[in-house]
Formats: sequence, structure tokens, C-alpha cells
Amino acid sequence: MSETAAEKNPPQNRLFTFDSGAGSLPWLLALATILLMILTLRTEGRIWWCKWDTPLHFWTFDAWSKHTSQHFIDPYFFTHILHGFLFLWFLDLFFHKLLGKKISFAWLLFFAVLAESFWEVVENSPTVIERYRENTASLDYFGDSIANSVGDIAACASGFIIAYGLRFWRSLALFVVVEIFLILTIRDSLLINILMLIHPIDAIKVWQTGGG
Repeated sequence: MSETAAEKNPPQNRLFTFDSGAGSLPWLLALATILLMILTLRTEGRIWWCKWDTPLHFWTFDAWSKHTSQHFIDPYFFTHILHGFLFLWFLDLFFHKLLGKKISFAWLLFFAVLAESFWEVVENSPTVIERYRENTASLDYFGDSIANSVGDIAACASGFIIAYGLRFWRSLALFVVVEIFLILTIRDSLLINILMLIHPIDAIKVWQTGGG
């Protein structure tokens, strides 16, 4: 039996495969992970939706209002899209570069959802909330609503899919563009957020609060 053209010339630069053999398990695990995150956040006292939201709104675009982190979408939705970029790059480095293995898209997306869900729980712990309030410009931050955390998961998954489609260099260029856009519009970004959480810089905090 002769080989087909595709078998003789397999596609190149395909980091991951859409392996149908993955079945439904990774999708079910991803859903279970999100439900477990919701249950954990609710147990820890997180509210379902913004308590100041009357009438009901799906989003807010004011980064410095009490509605931020309380709606399904807010300006920080875009930083969580970039989470998806970072997770894809890390998974590529780990599985493809270090282990030399390919893994199905469904499993990779599950790992991204798992990581983002874990971060949502950690981010809403009293210790991290207080660190945000002390070291960043988020003086009125008291944690996310559950709706916002679910929105963050959706943003991360969307970013993961976008980065997968663009591949590394184009996704890196888009990452930089989004970072610059956020800095210019809300005086914050994913990288600044990480920096201020780990190693706060007073000059940046003053600039973010309009003092510089």
C-alpha cells in the first residue's frame, strides 16, 4: 500500500497535536476543575457577583472602581488572556523542548485551566489579597467575585487558543502589544502586576495612583 503525501511529508512546526485519542477525559477534568474552584471560592466566602451592580452589568471598563474584579469582564480580563500565552509557552518548553514529547491540545488546555484555577484560589486567599492592598495600587481590592474568577478562566483559555494559533513569535508580538496597551490605558499590565506582587517598587505605585 502506497503512502499518502501527508504520510511522506508530515506537517512541520506543529508543536502540539489535536489527537482525537484524548477523548472526552481532559474536557471533563477541565470542567470538574472549574467547578471545584467555584466550590472552593464560595466556601472561602467569595460572593457570586458584584454587590454594587444595580442593574446587572456583564462588564466594567473602569480599572480603578469598586466594580473591578467583581464583574465577568473587567480591564484585567486582558491580563488573564496573557496568562494563557504564558501557560502555552511553558507547556511547550516543558513537553516539547525538555521532554521531546507531543501532547494533545485537549490535555494542554486542561493543564492551563488547572493552573489558572489554582491561581484564582491562591489570588483570593487572605494573604495574597492583603499583599495586593499593601504593595500595589489596588487599595480597594478585597478579592474577586466568583463570576470574575470564571471570567478569568475563560480569558486564560481564550488566550491559550489564540497563542496556539499564532505560534510563538506572533503571539509574543501580540503579548507586547497588549502589555503596552494596558500600560497606556490603565497604568498596569500583567508584568507590572507580577513585579509589584513579588518585589514592589514605590515609584511605580506612585505613578499608578496618579502621583507621578
